[in-house]
Amino acid sequence: MPDIITSRLQYNATAVRPNWKDLPQDVRQLITRRLGGSVQAGRSAGSGFTSGFAAVLHGAFGPLFVKAVKSLDNSVVADSYRREALINQALPAEIPAPRLQWIEEHDGWVVLGIDAVPGGRMPTTPWKSDELTATLDAYTITAEALSTPPTALQHVGLKPVGDGGDFADWRNLARGATSTNALPSWVPLDLLDVLASLESGWREAVAGNAVLHHDLRQDNVLIDAYGAAWICDWNWPCLGASWFDLVLLLATAYADGHDATALFTQHPTARGVADEQLDAALAALSGFFLTSGGQPAADWSPHLRQHQTWCGEVTLRWLANRRGWAF
Repeated sequence: MPDIITSRLQYNATAVRPNWKDLPQDVRQLITRRLGGSVQAGRSAGSGFTSGFAAVLHGAFGPLFVKAVKSLDNSVVADSYRREALINQALPAEIPAPRLQWIEEHDGWVVLGIDAVPGGRMPTTPWKSDELTATLDAYTITAEALSTPPTALQHVGLKPVGDGGDFADWRNLARGATSTNALPSWVPLDLLDVLASLESGWREAVAGNAVLHHDLRQDNVLIDAYGAAWICDWNWPCLGASWFDLVLLLATAYADGHDATALFTQHPTARGVADEQLDAALAALSGFFLTSGGQPAADWSPHLRQHQTWCGEVTLRWLANRRGWAF
């Protein structure tokens, strides 16, 4: 196991969400009608970093995973739910993703009803080899189906990865545009110039026309009762090289002692990817997450900064292992 300094979160307990009884009566009535009668509510999902309602609910029409948020309280989450609904309906049928059954907007609330994965649970932490293999297999199917944007997804307006900004955090730190004071004390400041140079190649490295999930975290995967993996929460897809989705996912596997580089090179999406391309992506992600983790705490998501710092450390440790750096 690599020596990871940042404490790892329990990813099934990162969200602060309302329970079923906390929802307004008219919202509960809306959901009850959609489920065909009285509702038996499971406990709210503990994973994720948003404050919206999320739980598996059982009604006469069967179980559904229901998300709900009030737009006035959190417009960003509400917009992401609307976006997720559009994306989900446009996904090719072969992709292993729970499917949207309906979306409702009522009195400022956005409510989604999504298929419940039978026996669905987050992958075990640390990663078990069979569950990691199932997840990588699910992504193989997903990447093949999205190697070029299907017509339905073209219509929702996907943008290239990084269209809204640049991964320039190591470069900003190296030239003094941002302070290193917020970085963890263990970050190797003597490597800033090297990291900045690697980071500068990230955009060219990950360029492509495939559709990316763009948030392929361990807690956005469900393992069903039969051991198959499902890829959830399609809120932020964009265009780029298919393999870019694997980088953060496999960094979490690296933290658990798996040979992330071997798993990466063996994956179909990584055929022909040069070492410098993967290293550029790791540099870009590590700089982004470590600087983000040093920002003031987010009161709407109390565990977010720790998550970002941990992601920054595991991507940087993987890069260091590949480059032979010691710190």
